[in-house]
Amino acid sequence: MTVTSGAETELKQWNEAVKLDNVPVLDPGFIPAVMWNRLFSERVAEDGGSEPLAIALKRDDGSVFVRKTRILSHEGSNRCINERYTERLLKFLLWQKGAPTIVIGGNPAIADALRAIYSSDGARAFDYEHLSDGAFRKTLSFESCDVTAVPAEKLVTAPLGRHLEGCRIGFDLGGSDRKCAALIDGKVVFSDEVAWSPYFEHDPEYHRSGIRDSLQRAAAHLPRVDAIGGSAAGIYLNNEVRIGSLYRGLDKADFDQHIRRMFFELQEEWGGVPFEVVNDGEVTALAGAMSMNANAVLGVAMGTSLAAGYVTPEGNITNWLNELAFVPVDYREGAPVDEWSGDAGCGVNYFSQQAVGRLAEAAGIELPKEMPLPEKLCAVQKRLQAGDERAARIYETIGCYLGYTVAHFSEFYTIENMLILGRVMTGEGGSIILREADRLLNDVFPELASKMELRTPSEKDKRHGQAVAAASLAALREKEPS
Repeated sequence: MTVTSGAETELKQWNEAVKLDNVPVLDPGFIPAVMWNRLFSERVAEDGGSEPLAIALKRDDGSVFVRKTRILSHEGSNRCINERYTERLLKFLLWQKGAPTIVIGGNPAIADALRAIYSSDGARAFDYEHLSDGAFRKTLSFESCDVTAVPAEKLVTAPLGRHLEGCRIGFDLGGSDRKCAALIDGKVVFSDEVAWSPYFEHDPEYHRSGIRDSLQRAAAHLPRVDAIGGSAAGIYLNNEVRIGSLYRGLDKADFDQHIRRMFFELQEEWGGVPFEVVNDGEVTALAGAMSMNANAVLGVAMGTSLAAGYVTPEGNITNWLNELAFVPVDYREGAPVDEWSGDAGCGVNYFSQQAVGRLAEAAGIELPKEMPLPEKLCAVQKRLQAGDERAARIYETIGCYLGYTVAHFSEFYTIENMLILGRVMTGEGGSIILREADRLLNDVFPELASKMELRTPSEKDKRHGQAVAAASLAALREKEPS
């Protein structure tokens, strides 16, 4: 977000007013979104001229997501603070839920500012382009209206998953490996993990042949294949690939021709069996809900990136994007910048291998700059096992980030169980992260801590839970009467 020198001064003074009793040991400049917003709410309550504001996100399927709030009186130095608040709020909503049409109810100056920021030549051009051409294939647009004229909320959830009967294949496509499993009536009879490196591959056949290979490996252990389910990093709407970091090495023409409808072609190759593919975070949350026999689950996986998914209190996964790698969690000026989106302070830089690599330098652990992030993570884990306190401080810092960010997420999701997993959570480092996050929640947000449990999967669920949940996505077709 580009700001004038005067606005920079106002934001700097505002940020200095955000006080933390619990500071990340390796990142004392961190300004948690939840604490920035808490200060904003306090100032709004003191402002006799504060104004109501509503943001509605509309999809072509009829879904409408509405967020109601209040802003400071939109004048003088308040203008840049209001724009910062509403821009960060909209950014969260766009990547949490997502829609091509945004309705701003309230002060039209806010709508004008957001329209300029989220445009092809605005500060959030990445979001504009990827949500327009990628996620929804419709240009992101803004409407302005009176706050009382904002459309009513209408939610859609998907009753996918928990189907375990028959012979099924489940697969999961990650940034460093692809997994598959074969199930018979819910029992895993085969599982496999193959290393791959899809991020910067320029040949779409690399992706297609790799997925085919995994499916064939699993099918070799089944008498037949009744259904296939998969999870993968990115945005998948009705089985169509819309956005995915896995495919960032492909040019647009190759992506559109060979990847976008890839899973429909694979379904045909497997005889048209029921075939469902969703975001890997959704399957993570579903796996957790199934293993815990619980709902209202937000699952996050700290791996190559940050994946997330949500199971509602009613037990359904949603049609939301839940791409929390892109949501803002740190509101300071000069926060770490995501190399893909170009935005600062977003989740991927705090809850992934990228966070470990960044904090290793702050901890005084010297690693070669050219060393790949998975290797940096392994190097830090080895140092932790050897008792290196510098490595422990990396995980303590991530745990502090997590405690504040869980509180921030709880303002957008109903959470009773927070499931946290991924390679960053492996071993003693994961225990340190959970311990630090739990301590912070009890210190700073005790009411929230009393209502929520932070969990990590059992070793069995880590090995098989994702594949089982993915395999359970598709319902079998009813047999035709003979």
